[in-house]
Amino acid sequence: MGKRRVMVPAHQLDFSTVKYEQQAIQAPHLTGFMLKFFVRIIEAPIIGALILSFMKKKNKIVEMLQNTVIPEKPMFKPEFPPQEAEPSVVIVDEEGDPTDRVKSALKCLPHYDPASCWSGDSLPPFRYWKIRDYAYAYGSKLVTPSMVAEEIISVIEGCNYHKPPTPLLISFDAEEIRKQAAASTQRFEEGNPLSILDGIFMAIKDDIDCTPHPTKGASTWKHEVRSVEKDAISVSKLRSCGAILIGKANMHEFGMGTTGNNPNYGTTRNPHAHERYTGGSSSGPAAIVASGLCSAALGTDGGGSIRIPSSLCGVVGLKTTYGRTNMGGSLCGSGTVEIIGPIASTVEDVILVYAAILGSSPEDRISLKPSPPCLPVLSSLENSNILGSLRLGKYTEWFNDVNSTDISDVCEDVLNLLSKSHGCKTIEIVIPEIHEMRTAHLVSIGSESLCSLIPDLEDGKGVKLTYDTRANMALFRTFTASDYVAGQCLRRRIMHYHMEIFKKVDVIVTPTTGMTAPKIPASALENGESNIQVTGYLMRFIIAGNLLGLPALTVPVGYDKEGLPIGLQLIGRPWGEATILRLASAIEELCVKSRKKPASFYDILKTK
Repeated sequence: MGKRRVMVPAHQLDFSTVKYEQQAIQAPHLTGFMLKFFVRIIEAPIIGALILSFMKKKNKIVEMLQNTVIPEKPMFKPEFPPQEAEPSVVIVDEEGDPTDRVKSALKCLPHYDPASCWSGDSLPPFRYWKIRDYAYAYGSKLVTPSMVAEEIISVIEGCNYHKPPTPLLISFDAEEIRKQAAASTQRFEEGNPLSILDGIFMAIKDDIDCTPHPTKGASTWKHEVRSVEKDAISVSKLRSCGAILIGKANMHEFGMGTTGNNPNYGTTRNPHAHERYTGGSSSGPAAIVASGLCSAALGTDGGGSIRIPSSLCGVVGLKTTYGRTNMGGSLCGSGTVEIIGPIASTVEDVILVYAAILGSSPEDRISLKPSPPCLPVLSSLENSNILGSLRLGKYTEWFNDVNSTDISDVCEDVLNLLSKSHGCKTIEIVIPEIHEMRTAHLVSIGSESLCSLIPDLEDGKGVKLTYDTRANMALFRTFTASDYVAGQCLRRRIMHYHMEIFKKVDVIVTPTTGMTAPKIPASALENGESNIQVTGYLMRFIIAGNLLGLPALTVPVGYDKEGLPIGLQLIGRPWGEATILRLASAIEELCVKSRKKPASFYDILKTK
């Protein structure tokens, strides 16, 4: 019999009694034949249930969900108290024309002279071309969208001949890209671009609808049972701004993994080191942006799937507040932890794309009562004072629980730089029940993923899934209705703790991941990989953004001793995207000179 545990009500917990417990995940690392063998066993009726029950007990999942009395009511999706208005922001109309929001966003950005970048005056050793650089090049007739399109097409068509192959896109149609680019080129010739995003090339993750491409979720079969009639809502907003959509980017199958491994289409390689993973599940979007092929991409994030690959590939990724973007037209639109968000090479480009796609669904506007969407006025004279007033919350024991001290040291250095340059104060905080938070997230995302796929699994499609997805599905099938409700009771507790913390601080800061890009085992390429220890490190700091629906952003801040990118994560108050974007912009400026060119980088704009 399991020992019964009774939790004290969250509002009575004394934070000074909280002790940090390091995560110790107990599960085998499997690839190749052993992974296939393990999956067959855990899918078997009796022995499989016994093995999974044993593993859940070893990792305290049963203790948490079945042997614990949780006094709180369930919170079935994030519920936020009313929030104070953020300072020095522009409020934008979420129901208005996306081009108007993008115009407002452009006015918020600091002064920038793209012409000086073309002349090469006083530039850092390496920089990514910004959206404003492309707009300048098109407007000055230095290049056309059609010329850039030919460069991108030639790179993508050559990717399959690389050794090893670098499969960035799952669905790609050169003629479709040429058609979009020709229309954009004509608009520039006529002097009527739709917005600053006109002619800007973007990739769309393969779990978001983008016509005329099928949506497969990087599986081999989903398009056979689900047709795509129109763009996802976020994609249609980008299209209305003139963005050129190059196709469907590779990903971890159905988003159920943190490395980006995909035996169906090949595993995307990290542009900084080809023998390493990009991180997942938005592997293709992050690699495409990091390699310079596109200015931006759309990803989804239900368990770090934007932030993890953005951090490992050295780019910027924004996980918006739950409900801030409309999930209509995506495979993961019916859960309570996922969002659609932008990945870009710079903070300002994230702001421009975010401005285009934001806007809650009618249902979420009723149930979540979102604060009006705002953008930070980075051009304002007040900007420096606002940065100086920010209080950054740091839970040191958690912050330092990383695979290599390179990560915590680099992130700590940035906090010291922020203090020196802008006067930001770092305040020590404690976050209770981090292990409980992970368990609640696992049962939530697991049950919701299973629910969305169960009709297909019952129809015999389960055997067509990759082996690591099948292993996840076998685990998710063991969760009961009472496990799910217990997870939602934990969600309410953990939301209470975070709302208490946000009374003392404005932003919670952590490393984005507990390790830099892991190596890809050769044995993992054909049949996949299950490595829960690596997943634990990659997701160490990720969960609050998803379980609680808080906005969170990763910004590149440096490299480890092997030259692999390190990201700093900023977690904001509900609906507080403007604050974390403001802080990220300041961090980016402090780190700009140390940015390194990836080993695999395409200078698409300067090739002409």
